[in-house]
Order: sequence, then structure tokens, then C-alpha cells
Amino acid sequence: MVTIAIRVRPGASRTAVGGSHPGPYGPAVVVAVGARPVDGQATAAALKALAAAIGVRPSTLRLKAGAASRDKLVELADPPADTAERVADLLAGRR
Repeated sequence: MVTIAIRVRPGASRTAVGGSHPGPYGPAVVVAVGARPVDGQATAAALKALAAAIGVRPSTLRLKAGAASRDKLVELADPPADTAERVADLLAGRR
């Protein structure tokens, strides 16, 4: 299992994954989503966008911490072998 820190930016004009934010859990991948932070809509959209960016099924991601915060920890079950490289590319804004 792999843990990924993300920073959600709700209300964005378009969905985008990439860039780094110095969050409370360490460097976090910035995930911009159009959904508003109401009833977990932004969190659900962020998990879906992150899954697509990493190239995994959304069902393999689980929110570990930060349900009511922009800074979240996400667990990835059964990660691909190159997950660290994929996350590093996202942090650097290369994907």
C-alpha cells in the first residue's frame, strides 16, 4: 500500500492534476476539480482525477485522512511498480 498526499483545489474551471504544494503531510500533488466542497463532491472528484492521472482504477484509492480539509492523505492499494515515478512526475508537473 502507498500513501499519497494531495491538495484539492475545488471550484476550478477545469480538472487538472500536477504541481506541488507544501502541505502538512509533506509535498502534496495539487488536484484541481470543478466540483464544489459540498457533501464530499470535491473529494470524490479529486480521487477520480488522481486515479486517472496515475493510471489506476478509482476503486484502488481510499481516503485515509482529511475528509473536511483541502489537504488529504490517500492510500493506493495494489500500486503499480512505477508508482513512485508517476507521483514524482505529477509533483514536478510533468503529467
